[in-house]
Amino acid sequence: MTGVVAGIWRHPIKSHGREELLRVQLTEGRCLPFDRKWAVAHEAAKLEDGQRWVPCTNFSRGSKAPKLMAISAAVDEGTNTVTLTHPAQPGITINPDLSADQKSFLDWVTPLSPENRAQPSKLVSVGRGMTDTEFESVSLINLASHREVQKQLGKEISPLRWRGNFLLDGFEPWEERNWIGKRLRIGDAEFEVREHIKRCMATTASTRTGERDADTLGILNQNWGHQDCGVYAVVTKPGVVVRDEPVEVIE
Repeated sequence: MTGVVAGIWRHPIKSHGREELLRVQLTEGRCLPFDRKWAVAHEAAKLEDGQRWVPCTNFSRGSKAPKLMAISAAVDEGTNTVTLTHPAQPGITINPDLSADQKSFLDWVTPLSPENRAQPSKLVSVGRGMTDTEFESVSLINLASHREVQKQLGKEISPLRWRGNFLLDGFEPWEERNWIGKRLRIGDAEFEVREHIKRCMATTASTRTGERDADTLGILNQNWGHQDCGVYAVVTKPGVVVRDEPVEVIE
């Protein structure tokens, strides 16, 4: 059971853009560097003391604001800045930790947010990736499973809708559903696969336009009896992962 890394992606601001990487240095128990480092709390958020992980319902997301799905991002790690682009907006570069830049960001992103939903309120960071899991996870997407969804939809959609960190090719469709509790090796790094990823309405929106145009959830439920695509894993051995490296299921 071997495959290959077909893509590496991170999402610096949760649900607000994605960035492709050719290689990444992974740390045990941590997300990809700068993956979900920030999140956009909405005006109804309950952040407790603001210093710890809270569930995704406290943040602006593509499930409620589909236009967010068309944002692209690029990080300059040296300056701690993120450049965001969207087909309906001019680009913007911000340091999410600076209050003045936060205001500029909110002015930029509010037009992409539905008026009947809680509006974006502030950028937050808690010293760990604001993943949908309580633990710092990396997400793995099997492109063969993605292609099965496309086949049932009757059209091509971008695998970036699944917002995965590692896009994997060379496996059988839905093979990843047998990986729970197993370990994977990619390059120098190793992972323990923990959970299936249950999908939300964000995946129904195009990453090109931000418009809802595919019933991904209906297709998953009708054809396979679940709403999952991909798996969450934890880095158990640090190392470098490079695009096109082999992926091995080791136990």
